[in-house]
Amino acid sequence: MKNNRKTEKNRGLLVVLSGPSGVGKNSMIRALIDDDPSLFHSISVTTREPRKGEIDGVAYHFVSKDKFRALIGAGDMLEYDLYCDEYYGTLQSLITEKTDKGIDVLLDLTIKGALELKKNDPNAVLIFLMPPSLDALRERLLDRGTESRERIEQRLKTAEREMGCIDSFDYLVINDAVEDAVEDIKAIMRAEKRLVTRSFVDESEADRV
Repeated sequence: MKNNRKTEKNRGLLVVLSGPSGVGKNSMIRALIDDDPSLFHSISVTTREPRKGEIDGVAYHFVSKDKFRALIGAGDMLEYDLYCDEYYGTLQSLITEKTDKGIDVLLDLTIKGALELKKNDPNAVLIFLMPPSLDALRERLLDRGTESRERIEQRLKTAEREMGCIDSFDYLVINDAVEDAVEDIKAIMRAEKRLVTRSFVDESEADRV
């Protein structure tokens, strides 16, 4: 019998962390990379202004809205979202380059961006990070000290709406203690690498696409 399957076990995972603003996505990614430096954090492109201490090419790739729209027009965005009047997006070529080499890629995206990426790449693993409570989220945003109270209340209202999208994600992780949430995400990644459906791809199916 002809074997129509080829192994895909060496392809890297694409893991998307999403959730309300201030839930700790970047802190989580830093902790994961500290634990495993082989992981790659794909930096998003954004049109928002840099916050204090943020460096272009480290926190984000900061571009103008005209430049961002040009990237959309060129078909270079795997996903993008307009969030609080600013664009955020992911360059497709960078993701493919890393996962083809077997490197696991971490992304932090808005809810809309995560769901759009899942449509374009069904193999992506979507993790919803949730704060222990909205009060805890408010405290985190206040402690960050980068936005006005009015802006923070706007983000909290957005967070309440976003929590209604949890059932569109693959996993839910509560970020109460960073070390516990990191262990949850590591367990998710280990499990995903052992899924039978990730181990092989049917070439006969691929030929019909």
